Amino acid sequence: QVQLAESGGGLVHSGGSLRLSCAAPAFSLDYYALGWFRQAPGKEREVVSSISTSGSNTYYADSVKGRFTISRDNAKRTAYLQMNSLKPEDTAVYYCAAGPERGRSIASMLQWAPYWGQGTQVTVSS
Repeated sequence: QVQLAESGGGLVHSGGSLRLSCAAPAFSLDYYALGWFRQAPGKEREVVSSISTSGSNTYYADSVKGRFTISRDNAKRTAYLQMNSLKPEDTAVYYCAAGPERGRSIASMLQWAPYWGQGTQVTVSS
């Protein structure tokens, strides 16, 4: 069982930045694709960004392209989501997830990632 822990959420003004971290201190992430997802009140969970096992491929939702950057540091067993130019509509609980690619698209990780963190709240005030 891969256990993931998100951190770095908080309250920020519109236009500000946050960096989320997703740590798996007891497990190697070398063999997993990693993704960030979010769920706003009353809405379904949606993909924000994902990164392949090798780190060579990334996916971003249209709503965050050019503002968010996903990265991973396998040595630290951590994934990151750098969020810049935050908007009130980015307010949500952010989750990270991990899973073996097995030839699947990282854009659809929401459907197949088996391991999930507990989430961290991001609130962007206007």
